Amino acid sequence: MSDIRTSGPLTDQDMREIPFSSETIYDGKILHVERWQVTCPNGRPALREVVVHKGAAAVVPVYEDGTTLLVRQHRVAVDRITYEIPAGKLDSAGEDPLDCAVRELREETGLTAGRMTLLTSYLPTPAYCTEKIGIFLAQDLTQGETCPDEDEFLGLVRMPLDEAIAMVMRGDIRDGKTICGLLMAREVIRAQKEQA
Repeated sequence: MSDIRTSGPLTDQDMREIPFSSETIYDGKILHVERWQVTCPNGRPALREVVVHKGAAAVVPVYEDGTTLLVRQHRVAVDRITYEIPAGKLDSAGEDPLDCAVRELREETGLTAGRMTLLTSYLPTPAYCTEKIGIFLAQDLTQGETCPDEDEFLGLVRMPLDEAIAMVMRGDIRDGKTICGLLMAREVIRAQKEQA
């Protein structure tokens, strides 16, 4: 079977879809769903349904002894008790994810960090959602009081970072931002130790 492309590999511009109109399908408290009309690279129109999300931030807190702190909670959408890194949505689309990360870390765990390092800007579901999650590594931790939201019922579980990653590898941790954050945090901490 021959390759139907005759002009060489596609460039980024060759693959780009261009939106030319949108309409709101649903406008909720957390989610805003739109139907976008786009022009495909071949010039033909297509419809895309897009969840417009203002964004979020998440934090991997790591103590001096190499332990981390995970949030345990029930997620009704999947009817599971999950283990996750502390996280929350931005107050507005323009909020700095670092400010959100600092707030969520304090509210959910009572921790403040002397050092915050951006690990990545994670795209959980880029096929249909605009959400970006800034994921941070929090170090030099100080304990204070928690103050979760009224509708948050959280348990905190402290464990070695390596055990949390073992839970990822066993499939016990399935949350994408948590998997990404834990694995990246381990690599950053290893690099820090090598440079010390």
